[in-house]
Amino acid sequence: QVQVLESGGGLVQPGGSLRLSCTASGRIFKIDDMGWYRQTPGNQRELVASITSSGRIKYADSVQGRFTVSRNNGVNTVYLQMNSLKPEDTAVYYCFVGARRSEIELAVIHWGQGTQVTVSS
Repeated sequence: QVQVLESGGGLVQPGGSLRLSCTASGRIFKIDDMGWYRQTPGNQRELVASITSSGRIKYADSVQGRFTVSRNNGVNTVYLQMNSLKPEDTAVYYCFVGARRSEIELAVIHWGQGTQVTVSS
């Protein structure tokens, strides 16, 4: 079993910053892609940022230049530094981890429990 634990959400004023963290633990041989999605009520989950094991990064156009995704492979953790936050960034943010249990198995996506980010004055 793989557990994924998120932390770091909260309430922040427009223009402010937050940092989300997500750590995977359990039976893990290797982690491939990691990253973050977000979801607002009535809408589909959308990709915010992802990072591969080799460090290749993707961002949603709406967060490019404001958000930074990074990872520490030694502790199976991915981070999302969010700067210049806007009210439209308000959402539940979900971490995902693509973890393999062995060298020959394909990665399976595991999700965090979600953390609320609210940007409001």
